[in-house]
Amino acid sequence: MVKSSMDGRAIEIMGGFAKGLSVIEAFGQGYERLTISEASRLTGLDRATARRCLLTLTEGGYAAFDGKFFVLTPRVLRLGYAYLSSTSLPRQLQPFLEQLSEATQESSSAAILDGAEIIYIARAAQRRVMSIGLNIGSRLPAYCASMGRVLLAALPENEMMDVLRRSNLQALTPKTLTDIRALAEEIGRVREQDYALIDQELELGLRSIAVPIRDSAGKTVAAVNTGVHVARASTERMVDEFLPRLLDLQKMLEKILR
Repeated sequence: MVKSSMDGRAIEIMGGFAKGLSVIEAFGQGYERLTISEASRLTGLDRATARRCLLTLTEGGYAAFDGKFFVLTPRVLRLGYAYLSSTSLPRQLQPFLEQLSEATQESSSAAILDGAEIIYIARAAQRRVMSIGLNIGSRLPAYCASMGRVLLAALPENEMMDVLRRSNLQALTPKTLTDIRALAEEIGRVREQDYALIDQELELGLRSIAVPIRDSAGKTVAAVNTGVHVARASTERMVDEFLPRLLDLQKMLEKILR
């Protein structure tokens, strides 16, 4: 199939492959198992196409079928690990996160932006700071996460606003910002100060502070953070103590990335 790119160039794509990927992504929307009808509804594909995609995934070992429901198999993890294996960024970040985590006795992480979500690509955990377990590959909504706001602040204004409009802006806690205008203003402040501080917007009891990591061209390629329980650090301590450590890490990493 030949389509036109945004700049008018003709590009060749495999429509069936793209449809199959959209079916895999449908499982990442909170669904552990899907019927053909549900896959069709979530992807916008017609029922026959969704069925062929699911059967193809099953034949390839990426899904299993019990006669009614399809579920993904661990083989799908190969797709994510292919990215982690093909880029040196997570390997470069990991030892620095471990040093930071050891020095602060708190958990530190690194993430990249994927649409309206962040994906964890490296992590050093001292304590469990969220009710859900966070690991490499974990996803969180960008709009209410410290690393998410840092990564959104690196986008051009129109792209950032587009991501916010496409986000499911839920109030995860009473403190979560969900108004697009208020979020845009806050992300603007993050852009100016070059760090983001989240105080219990993602989960009650969690505070997090993050900074961007840039490559030699000045492009933000990731964000790193430190997350703590509110009982262990005030917002003032986050800025006074943890931010300088993150900025030191930022400088070291950016030298390496150059």
